[in-house]
Amino acid sequence: MYILLAIILLPIIEIAVFIKVGGLIGLWQTLALILLTAFGGIALLRHQGFAVAQRARESLARNEPPVAEVFDGFCLVAAGVLLLTPGFVTDVFGALLFIPAFRRFLRGRMVGVLRKRGEMRVFVDGAEVGPGGPFSRGSRPPPGVIDAEFRDVTPDESGPGASNPGAGPTTDLPPPDSRWRPPHNR
Repeated sequence: MYILLAIILLPIIEIAVFIKVGGLIGLWQTLALILLTAFGGIALLRHQGFAVAQRARESLARNEPPVAEVFDGFCLVAAGVLLLTPGFVTDVFGALLFIPAFRRFLRGRMVGVLRKRGEMRVFVDGAEVGPGGPFSRGSRPPPGVIDAEFRDVTPDESGPGASNPGAGPTTDLPPPDSRWRPPHNR
């Protein structure tokens, strides 16, 4: 709902600001200012983007996950898009995303919100770790779930039982009263 509202209101606000700024400084100066912010955004994106990429490489060299660097990279891409979008309101938000202190503040707020909502997950080698993950303390599977590996023991037509015409299905099944017996065979 908020995204739809922003999509509808942002162009209206941008047009109103264009008209106001154009009335104060003139049409050509307004257009020049818009182009200047777009080119300035591209230059800032290149400079800060390379710095973030270098910090990410250093983090990886220390065997640390580059979480902050990935977030900074995302913010810089968003800032570049906002500065390339014609408008003064989007330019203000884009310029804010280029400020490292603002990105740290934003990252802290987002981590706090995600932790509060319980939607922060960490995956290591494909397995979820941390609070609420399968390896956390006190974590137990739901009732009736058995975590195990299986192997198929169905006799093969060309297998060892094929030479014995009287050989039937395997008899290595649990006894009928065992709780490990499949439910349909009880």
